[in-house]
Order: sequence, then C-alpha cells, then structure tokens
Amino acid sequence: MEHFGAWGLIPPLLTIALALITKDVIISLFLGILSGALIVAGGNPALALMNTTDMLADSLNDGWNIRIFLFCALLGGLVGMLSRTGASHALGTWASNHLKTRKTSQLMAWFLGLLIFIDDYFNSLAVGTIMRPITDKQKISRAKLAYILDSTAAPVCIIAPISSWVVTVMSVVKGSEGFGSLGISEFSFFIRSIPYNLYALLTLVMVLILILSGRDFGPMAASEKMAKEQGLLWNEKKFGPPSGEVEHIENSRAKPFDMLFPIIVLIITAVVFFPVTTWMGAVDGETITSFGQAVSSMSLATAFNDTDASVALFYAVIFTIVITYIYYMCRRLLNIKTAAASLKDGISSMVPALIILTMAWTIGGIIKYTPDEGGLGLANFLSETVVNGGFPIWLLPCIAFILSALISFSTGTSWGTFTIMIPIVMPIAVALAGAKGLEGAPLLNAAMISVAAVLSGAVFGDHSSPISDTTILSSTGAGCPHLEHVTTQMPYAVFVAICSLVGFIAGGLALNTFIGWAGTLVVFAAGMIFLPRLISQK
Repeated sequence: MEHFGAWGLIPPLLTIALALITKDVIISLFLGILSGALIVAGGNPALALMNTTDMLADSLNDGWNIRIFLFCALLGGLVGMLSRTGASHALGTWASNHLKTRKTSQLMAWFLGLLIFIDDYFNSLAVGTIMRPITDKQKISRAKLAYILDSTAAPVCIIAPISSWVVTVMSVVKGSEGFGSLGISEFSFFIRSIPYNLYALLTLVMVLILILSGRDFGPMAASEKMAKEQGLLWNEKKFGPPSGEVEHIENSRAKPFDMLFPIIVLIITAVVFFPVTTWMGAVDGETITSFGQAVSSMSLATAFNDTDASVALFYAVIFTIVITYIYYMCRRLLNIKTAAASLKDGISSMVPALIILTMAWTIGGIIKYTPDEGGLGLANFLSETVVNGGFPIWLLPCIAFILSALISFSTGTSWGTFTIMIPIVMPIAVALAGAKGLEGAPLLNAAMISVAAVLSGAVFGDHSSPISDTTILSSTGAGCPHLEHVTTQMPYAVFVAICSLVGFIAGGLALNTFIGWAGTLVVFAAGMIFLPRLISQK
C-alpha cells in the first residue's frame, strides 16, 4: 500500500484548522502529528501516542536536522551576545551625526534592515533602537519607521542565504517528497528560487520607492502629514499610547564596528565553509587521499553547489561565536559572566522556534513516508489525484500563495505556514510537471515558483498580521502604537500581495521568472501612479 488515501488529509487540515482557531501553532502541529499517528496505528490511542513520541525523537536522530537545530539555537546565542554590548547605541550615535534629512534617515533605516539579516526579532529591535532618535529629530512618523522595520525583517530573513529562516526552509524542502528528482542541492534550490519570491523582494523595492518618491498614500500619508505639519509623531488620540520602550543599553566602550563585527564574521566563515566542507567530504581515502586533491578534483562552483549546508552553517556559527566571544572580551564589552548570561538568554529566546521546527520535521515525515515506513503517503495520494484530475499546473503557484497568506495572516507565523505547506506543494508541483513531460529547467522552475509562492504567502502573513511577533516587535522598536502600525501598513502589504498574485499567475503560465516579474511590475507601477490619488488620507 502506497498511501492511506483521503485519510492522509486529516493531519494537515486539522493542523491548519486548529492553528486558525487557537492561534497556537505548537499545539496545532502536535495534534496534527498525533492524528496521523492515530490513523497509522489503526485507531489505537496508546500505540499512537508512543509512535508520536518516537517520531519526535527520530526527527532529531538525523545529522542534518540536529545540526540545523543547533545552528538556530547558537544563532540565538550570538544575537543575545551582540544585543548585550551596547553596540547598537554606538552605531545610532554615529548615524545621528551624519544623517541630516528625512530621506537619508529613512534610507539609513532601510539599509540597516538589510544589513542585520540574521534574525528578524533582533532586526526590528536593534534598528528601532538605533534609528528612533534620528527619525524623531527629522519629524518622521513612528508609523513610517515601524513600516520600514517590519518590511526589512521577515522579507530580508527569507531571502538571506544565512539565517535561521533559510536553513529551516532548506530543511523542509530537503525532506519533501519529489525534491530528490530535481537533481539539485537544497542550498542551490534556495539560491535559485530567490528571484521567484515576489512578495519579499517587491516589499523591499516598495519601501525604497516610497522613501525616494515620498508617494505615501492612505493612513500612512495621514500619519506622515501629522508628523511633518504638527510635530505629532504618533496619533495617541486615535490609536492609544506607543507600544513601549525598547531596552536601550549604553556602553561607552562600544563602537559602531562592534555591531557589524559578528555579522561580517558569520558571512565570511559561511562563504568559506560552503566549499571547504564539500572538499573535506570528497576525501575518501582511496581515489582522493588529501584535501589538495579534493580541491583540484572539482570547480569552486561545483563545491558550492554540492555542499551540505547544515555542516557548513554549523561550522560557521561555531567559529563566529568563538571569535566574537574573544573579540568582545578583548574589547571589554563583555566579561565571562555577562557573556555566558547573554548566550544563555539568546538560546532561550529560540526555544519556541526550535519546538516548531522539530514538530514540522515530524509532521513532514508523516505526510511523506509510505505506510510501510510509518507514514500516511499523503504526497503520493495528492500527486496521483491532482495529476489524474487534470489540475492545471499554472494555477498551483496562485493557490499556494493564497492559502499560505491566509494561514500565515490568521496565525501570525510564517515558520508554521511553510513547514505545513511546502511538503504538500512540492510533490504536487513535481508530479504535475512530470505528467506534462517537463524535464530539466522547466521541471525545476515549476518546483521553485510553487515553493516560492508558499514562502511569499507566509511572509505576507508574518509581515501584516496584527498578531505576528515581528509586527508587534516592529511597533515596539519604533515606539509606535500597535494599532497605528497595523492600520498604516496594511494597505501597503495588501497592495504588494495583489501585485505578487498577478506575478504568480503570469509566472505559472510561462514557468518563467521574467514573465512573472513583468506582470508584477506592470500592476505595481500602475498602483504607485494612481493609488496616492485615489486613496484618501483620512
């Protein structure tokens, strides 16, 4: 037996429904896993519970998974160390002495958002701490600052090659049914799929266009007008008081470079270890007996493409923490006690994400594995049903984007969304493409645009949902009333989502990223011309 038929739909549908109702992704994922185990166990609750426990443990009994798990935990520790130094305040002081206009201040906030890509939470709080005194001085509304913070958090993390978001995506993609037939590594798949991530990229473009052109519209235009003309940086009468103050650590020893140092080290070590780990793995002791032989046996591009990203990133974060630890100790920004405490606090902050990640691996296994392997074979069932039913492949990216956007917006989490949706979408995309005789680049394009649609929809929800962590932290980082941030940002997020939807329809029809972007940019250009005239500021 290859699958349990329609019974296999129960775990993902139950997970999605519970997530929408309870807004708790962790308990929803757990009950989804348990329901799948119950089906496999023939309705025996005791056996299902034991199988669930075994599957959760087995998900970490894997070299790839445990390295990604530890990478995310240690990345949280690195962020905790960085945030304890007072370096963000030093960078803010430097910036305030060099930024003299509204436009340059907003550009600086946008640039810092791109630069601090390793964690979305730290991005919102650190950039907010740095930029708020500067933007206040230039009479830039807190709502506009919150929008810039929010728009350079999740949208940047999902396209940055080195972040906890990306390794999670690569892990889920790697474990999805059908991925093995693409003939590409998970890291190369991610890199090549970046141009298809329409929502994330267009959000970054829109922020830049609004800063340079000043063509704000809707509630944001009203908040900006009030700030410029009346000096009122937030509308407390309408939206209530600001979300609160961000912890503002000052350290007279800290310098602006102390903020950049860990990020630079992480990038350099990761870039070095991507090919190095491939060369190390090529030394088999028989045909290749030394590291030098391994280097000469393949090109640098091949070494990058064939890398095990989990190994490379794990090495990179370990080296970065050690180097940063020593650097901060030498700079006397931390001592043994405060460095240890900051590492502990940072790792603790990642616990909810690590739980979601572990459960995502587990429910992905139930969906993917056949009954003989302890799973439901849902991927096989969906592939057969969709292919035999004549479902048009061009419609898959559109549907994937809409469903992912609805789930993410309702639950406030992108991680939970793409860990649920990618294992479902990947095998359908591969099966539909195969049924149409697509091979090579067309097959890969079909898979990439479908997965990118899931990521785009997930980021939309994370970006715009009132209950999203990054939305809340962006309000806090900017010192903006939360409701004002949500109200002013929503028209922008929905507009970009509509543009992206058009792009996924066009891109799905042609299975080509250029066609997708052409459709997206036509709608975007028309909107930026007419929306400021059509939407009232009131």
